[in-house]
Amino acid sequence: MSDSEQRTEVNVVRRLVPADAMAYRARMLDAYERHPSAFTSTVAERGALPLRFWEERLAPGEDTADVVYGAFDAGGLVGAAGLSFEWRERARHKATLFGMSVAESARQAGFGRRLVLALLEHARQRPGLRLVQLTVTEGNDAAQRLYERCGFQPFGVEPLAIALDGQLLGKVHMWCDLLQPGHLQG
Repeated sequence: MSDSEQRTEVNVVRRLVPADAMAYRARMLDAYERHPSAFTSTVAERGALPLRFWEERLAPGEDTADVVYGAFDAGGLVGAAGLSFEWRERARHKATLFGMSVAESARQAGFGRRLVLALLEHARQRPGLRLVQLTVTEGNDAAQRLYERCGFQPFGVEPLAIALDGQLLGKVHMWCDLLQPGHLQG
């Protein structure tokens, strides 16, 4: 896809490719900066990584370790979320949703839901995959409700999961069974 085609995408959710790496990096660094309690990674840790890290995360192909989808409005990339696939034989039936971010300017436009549903659909197409799991910081009720509307169920809380500014925050663990009907309702 050419740069001019990417610039004209509006209200689109699609899989990101290596050419999107700079925009993806900027989106995520902004998210780490504005919402540090939502992420385990810090802006300093991820900002120090070379562009190659971001490009590799967006590698094309059907059997990659990660896939990332992006949401675009007239201003460009406004949201992103990814799936990381287990490589170990006994855990290959699982994937982890990571890095969910929607820019402040694009919130309440349905991008978050569309990103999650696109990832779940992608997961359903991957042979042998049975469930997607994620964590959400305890107290982030809006994010937890979004995930629940998309078919995720909480199964426990990891206490003291992340340290942020002298506080220890818990993470709610959630999962979605890809074989359960009704999880892709509009």
